[in-house]
Amino acid sequence: MKRNFWGSFRNEDWMATIMGLLLVVAVITVPGWIPAFPKTLSTAGSWLSVAGMFLIAALFSALGIKLMGDRLRGFIPSFAAIFVLSALCQYVSMLPSIKTAGLESVFFSVILGLLIRNTVGLPKWLSPAVRSEYYIKIGLILLGTSVLFGEILKAGALGMLQAVVVVFTVWYFTFWLARKLKLDSEMGIMLASAVSICGVSAAIATCGAIKGDSKKLSFVVSIVLVVAIPMMYLMPLLAKWMGLTPEVAGAWLGGTIDTTGAVVAAGKFLGETAEMYSVIIKSSQNVLLGIAAFAISIYWSLRGTNRTERPTAKVIWDRFPKFVVGFVIASLVFSFCMPLQEAKALGGLAKGLREVMFSLAFVCIGLETDFRFIFKKENKSNIATFFVAQGFNIVVTLVMAYLLFGLWAG
Repeated sequence: MKRNFWGSFRNEDWMATIMGLLLVVAVITVPGWIPAFPKTLSTAGSWLSVAGMFLIAALFSALGIKLMGDRLRGFIPSFAAIFVLSALCQYVSMLPSIKTAGLESVFFSVILGLLIRNTVGLPKWLSPAVRSEYYIKIGLILLGTSVLFGEILKAGALGMLQAVVVVFTVWYFTFWLARKLKLDSEMGIMLASAVSICGVSAAIATCGAIKGDSKKLSFVVSIVLVVAIPMMYLMPLLAKWMGLTPEVAGAWLGGTIDTTGAVVAAGKFLGETAEMYSVIIKSSQNVLLGIAAFAISIYWSLRGTNRTERPTAKVIWDRFPKFVVGFVIASLVFSFCMPLQEAKALGGLAKGLREVMFSLAFVCIGLETDFRFIFKKENKSNIATFFVAQGFNIVVTLVMAYLLFGLWAG
């Protein structure tokens, strides 16, 4: 009985949730042991912080792997190599010229992983620690520490209204378009979530909810990241050309650009007010991530491809991505169980750990992604769906941003 009970937890989803929550507990209880994420790598102290980050990330990642019943002998050297690659990408992103251009470490992490995979291939010894979903699920739980409900609702009730309307409208349109273009349901749902909610995080949460194909997820993540880069530069220019107010422009950027880092960078181009509004809107969409994953897990149980599986409460729970529970718990604790200033300070430490886990994840996504798969002829409809849906998203979000932050709030 005990073995069966424990066996239900020995999977990646549960272990990522448990490790993520343990990291949150560590941030709260022993913050002095958590190194701050370095803003530069030019001093000995900054490299000590990186070493501390490595030890914490390696310890918790390896613990989860061990509890899943996998061997650590091949995992440890593989993890160390991937961490070094991710640290290299972090270093490149900190170079003054790169920071001025607004390119974040995520971009370089994916590019480096893609370069290795599509030139020399994925070495066998490196494969044990190539677990992108595992790392990013832990990172998403840590993301919950920065989603403070009270602050978002106080500063952005209109932002939440925009997020709800846009997410629902764009999600439904994208899924409808995917069916019209005869995409399979898995790809359609992942694309719909990525375009409408919050890009990579939403795609991964959706893939977990429907137990989707990791190759399809890699495709969605890759196209989201590739498109986010030009959008980060072009949309602020369009906002200036159209004469949008900083409030409207920020709300537009936050609702359409699909990675949080790119949203912040784009907002900076238009000033502090636009940056603040862009972050509020993106945070509002992040709040909807857990709700969306729950709704999708129920929908997939009722309408998914496995029609022989009855949508009982157990089936719905089995399909539900457990890391969303961790995300919500972290958010609730930091929102309602501690003073705001303390929550922000501890959230800053958690953010450093989150950046490490995300960087590891994106290196792995690159290592898992074969360009021959992305540019296959059969992906033509997938690419077309993404671009049409993203265009629809840009127009709908602009209309909502203008109505709420231009006419109503103005």
